[in-house]
Amino acid sequence: MKRSLVAALVGLAFVPFAAHAQKHSSSVSSVKPVQFGIAGGAALPTSDLSDGASTGYNVTGSIALNSAAWPLGLRIDGAYNRFGLKGGASGDIHFSSVTGNAIYKIPAASVSPYLIGGAGWYNAAVNMTGFGSGSDNHLGWNVGGGLSMPLSGFDTFIEARYNQVQGNGGSLKFIPVTFGVMF
Repeated sequence: MKRSLVAALVGLAFVPFAAHAQKHSSSVSSVKPVQFGIAGGAALPTSDLSDGASTGYNVTGSIALNSAAWPLGLRIDGAYNRFGLKGGASGDIHFSSVTGNAIYKIPAASVSPYLIGGAGWYNAAVNMTGFGSGSDNHLGWNVGGGLSMPLSGFDTFIEARYNQVQGNGGSLKFIPVTFGVMF
């Protein structure tokens, strides 16, 4: 009984892979092996970061490596997230990052949902007028999801990712919600 259940679960796990491969077997050329992208949108501070920072913005550049046979790909993102300070303080908090991410595309007809997550280098910096500035390098990670829609010659996407930057004695968290284009 247990073996049958395990075999059934393993078989179900490969259904999306088989469906994706079958979908693209007749149109392998529709999957671009390498894509470049740009994205931008709002960056929402959460947790402790939201106590001192207001909603900001995000700008991201991406390089994606895709496979026609598997729904799993890789994406390298360089991102900049900037937040203004609350409480009448003049200055900003910003994060520059380079992350390596796995992306799992759920096979669908035209609008394709996907999951994304990874880790990398984050530089956290604070600039306060009259008090100076400082920055520090940390490791961080992100996880999220989005929707991708292929158009003629390029793909558009909208995604949200939870980012957590590990710091000395704590972590800073934010969620960029971005709209982008992959060429």
